[in-house]
Amino acid sequence: MTAATDTLNPTQGDHAGEAHGHDDHGHHAATGWRRWVYATNHKDIGTLYLWFSFSMFILGGTMALGIRAELFTPGLQFWQPEFFNQLTTLHGIIMVFGAIMPAFTGLANWMLPLMLGAPDMAFARMNNWSFWLLPPSALLLVISLFVPGGAAAGGWTLYPPLSLQFGMGMDLAIFSVHLLGLSSIMGSINIIVTILNMRSPGMTLMKMPMFAWTSLVTAYLLIAVAPVLAGAVTMLLTDRHFGTHFFKAVGGGDPVLFQHIFWFFGHPEVYIMALPAFGIVSQIIPTFARKPLFGYHSMVYATASIAILSFMVWAHHMFSVGMPATAQLFFMFMTMLIAVPTGVKVFNWIATMWQGAMSFETPMLFAVGFVCLFTVGGFSGLVLSIAPVDTQMHDTYYVVAHFHYVLVAGALFSLFGAVYYWLPKWTGYMYSEKMGKFHFWWSMVWFNVTFFPMHFLGLAGMPRRIPDYPLQFTDFNALASVGAFCFGLGQLFFLYNVIHTIRGGVGKAPANPWEGAHTLEWEVPSPAPHHTWETPPSQELVEKGLKEQAL
Repeated sequence: MTAATDTLNPTQGDHAGEAHGHDDHGHHAATGWRRWVYATNHKDIGTLYLWFSFSMFILGGTMALGIRAELFTPGLQFWQPEFFNQLTTLHGIIMVFGAIMPAFTGLANWMLPLMLGAPDMAFARMNNWSFWLLPPSALLLVISLFVPGGAAAGGWTLYPPLSLQFGMGMDLAIFSVHLLGLSSIMGSINIIVTILNMRSPGMTLMKMPMFAWTSLVTAYLLIAVAPVLAGAVTMLLTDRHFGTHFFKAVGGGDPVLFQHIFWFFGHPEVYIMALPAFGIVSQIIPTFARKPLFGYHSMVYATASIAILSFMVWAHHMFSVGMPATAQLFFMFMTMLIAVPTGVKVFNWIATMWQGAMSFETPMLFAVGFVCLFTVGGFSGLVLSIAPVDTQMHDTYYVVAHFHYVLVAGALFSLFGAVYYWLPKWTGYMYSEKMGKFHFWWSMVWFNVTFFPMHFLGLAGMPRRIPDYPLQFTDFNALASVGAFCFGLGQLFFLYNVIHTIRGGVGKAPANPWEGAHTLEWEVPSPAPHHTWETPPSQELVEKGLKEQAL
């Protein structure tokens, strides 16, 4: 019987010893490679996820630097156009599926059981599988660069008819997407079952930490839309090799059908990458404002509203392909409607900070940076939601600027904030605040130098996914390329700070290094023992934390 099932049988639990239950870790981790290959402990698997996603971030980031190096000046400098397109395609796929999504799954693995008072994730062995599907899928993408014809080169959206014409690199990308989707679905099932069945006594759904809420909604979203993407790429595969004509115009198929299916997956996917970020920021801001989260219930309803609305806006990505005016109006207004629950969240974060006793440690800096930059990305998204404007801006650098403000400043800044926030709990040591703040300000400045000029490039009409451009775009492109290389350099400071912390940092971390943190993970020692909450926390302990959070 696993520790998880022990907890689900309360008669076997010794509630009297809960105060020290988290210290009862006689069953130590396996050592060497077996610890990681056969890992079933949620903390080990969370660590694997986080290191994998950081590796993919470096790989995808290196490809981005390859793109920016080519675009530094007009004319072809380093790459042929075919390889440039492969770089843009793999950069997108790797960052979305290999870096951001696994990072949030890693955080959910590490933190949810600790925050909910559960001993582990519900399905420990499936958890192992869901991680170990990721390295082969990443390998397939890397190998595809070296096969005849090179990697997929039609953009991360894999649109036909281009995707019907590529060589075997496209097939490898399809298999990779299948594996990544399978991994995501298994991870999501685990998150849902853990949250619904393994919360500690007294922690009802409406009293969970916001990170648990956003992880739960994200998991449902993933289970709903990942099979849609799998279906789309499978249809693509059968068109390529088995004589079907779903998307082949020559056989009576319709390439636009793929776009509908893809974006029915693709737009909720945006929120799959944004909602966990909202949850992280909702943990960090109350801690450093030393105030309970303003409007907890409205935050929960806003999260659910965003998820539901995300299924009704997919065609705003397709205004330029042509559709009836009524359909354009419907998708335009539904897209604008998403700004309402998103605005509720931004208002609540600001209201939480209002008159709070704020301090600006590194996690708070990244959280505030997230709120500012994500709001800029949200506003540029509102501009694109207007159908006639989108028709002009479609496939320009304005769109590139918009989604990088949402995903880099949104997802990535929240992830940096999360790492600094929970690093003391993971390692048992405090990170260097000086280096952390330097990392934030360096990233903040160079992120804006990289991506803000892209708004102007897009407004001036520069198309995306081109390796060469007219002379009038030179200055802003040069500026963006310098910014990109400096931003990339800044992430090495982050890596150094994390490794420095693992090796001892600036000193030992107490169980709760943050004065204003009141969730359950701060009740266990730092570093968190290999096994925690083998006996659930008492209702009194749970209610004490909930009271501090005004829940």
